[in-house]
Amino acid sequence: MNQPEPETQYIENTPRRAVIVVGAGAGGLMAAGRAAESGARVILLERGPQTARKLRIAGKGRANVTNTADKNEFIAAFGENGKFLYGAFSRFFKDDLRDLLRRLGVETKVERGGRVFPVSDDADDVANALERWVRSLGVEILLNSRVKSIEANETVKGVRTDRGLISSDAVILATGGITYPKTGSTGDGYRMAAELGHHIVEPRPSLTAMVCQELWVRELQGLSLKNVEARLYLTDESGKKKAIGKQFGEMLFTHFGVSGPIILTLSRKAVDVFGKGKIELEINLKPALSEEQLHARLIRDFTSTKHFKNYLPDLLPRAMIPIFIKLTGIPEHLPVNNITAEKRKRMVELLRNLRLTVTGLRPPDEAIVTAGGVDIKEINPKTMESRLVKGLYFVGEVIDIDATTGGYNLQAAFSTGWVAGESAAECGMKGKFRVASDE
Repeated sequence: MNQPEPETQYIENTPRRAVIVVGAGAGGLMAAGRAAESGARVILLERGPQTARKLRIAGKGRANVTNTADKNEFIAAFGENGKFLYGAFSRFFKDDLRDLLRRLGVETKVERGGRVFPVSDDADDVANALERWVRSLGVEILLNSRVKSIEANETVKGVRTDRGLISSDAVILATGGITYPKTGSTGDGYRMAAELGHHIVEPRPSLTAMVCQELWVRELQGLSLKNVEARLYLTDESGKKKAIGKQFGEMLFTHFGVSGPIILTLSRKAVDVFGKGKIELEINLKPALSEEQLHARLIRDFTSTKHFKNYLPDLLPRAMIPIFIKLTGIPEHLPVNNITAEKRKRMVELLRNLRLTVTGLRPPDEAIVTAGGVDIKEINPKTMESRLVKGLYFVGEVIDIDATTGGYNLQAAFSTGWVAGESAAECGMKGKFRVASDE
């Protein structure tokens, strides 16, 4: 017996092209807005109760939206996969973003390192402005709407939600990564892309704090160090030690290890070498001085009878002094003019190479971005369209692109969103959305 056709509800009978955007984060809002500007009829589906939840907490609630670096510096910030973004950055880049935000009533400012923030220092201002923009363009935002799967064979047919099937010839996947899952980034996009045949480079947390083996780091919890150099090394099973990366700037001790800007940046390197050997972090507390200069300073200073403990405030933050005394093995009340050349050598070694053993990274819910995602080889960089499924587009963190801190990752989300929205509008079907009941 033939079953009756499911009851169908038409959202709107419109001759404009139809585009579905899955995920209302920074990239999803940009994609929806650009698709609507390009003449498409757009539905923006968000699984949570609010748009741009991760954007609203970005940059400690201030939203470091982009950077003043040039295009080549941007590309370099993304490592090996950076070249994939040349096309997107050529079509919508930092100045375009700042101009758009200005038109939307959000002025921006430049801070240290070229980082760009809203003048108000309030990420909500950016998120709310983008949401107002897409609504003003006629985008229909459906909150609390979870997409279960993308319906497609060789061509996109629509998305299946918890409310039914929404048909469309163009779908933009902007679901984010696995970081900050409370904001809705739970990895659903990777699963949906994989179901359609895409290869997913293993998602893992990036730009996150490091867990260290040494217990003494707990005693330094809350201590911030500025103008230090951190170097990351891998010692493989053969005993060969290899430099993985280095950064200069600010870091922070925590109850589990280390964090701060230079540590987060180095974590991008660490995530790729776990399981391949011993990972160590060496901190140069006096990068402005060479080894010879440090030795000369100590020789000059150690002519007095001042006790070792009382001398150290001239050299180190007070919180580090008890730890430094333990690590050197020098009695705290020993007059500095009695310290041997061997002990001076040990001091110089610790000042230039304070060594920590890295045993892990903090979990995804504490990481800033996700490394891994949909393989860039399977995405057309000119359009962000899948090379495997016609009408399927990818935006932002769901793609295997991730950069250092400084506004680079948000700019990539905005740029890929712009390109995907414009391209999807050209591809989207001429006609109407259709929602079919699953009943």
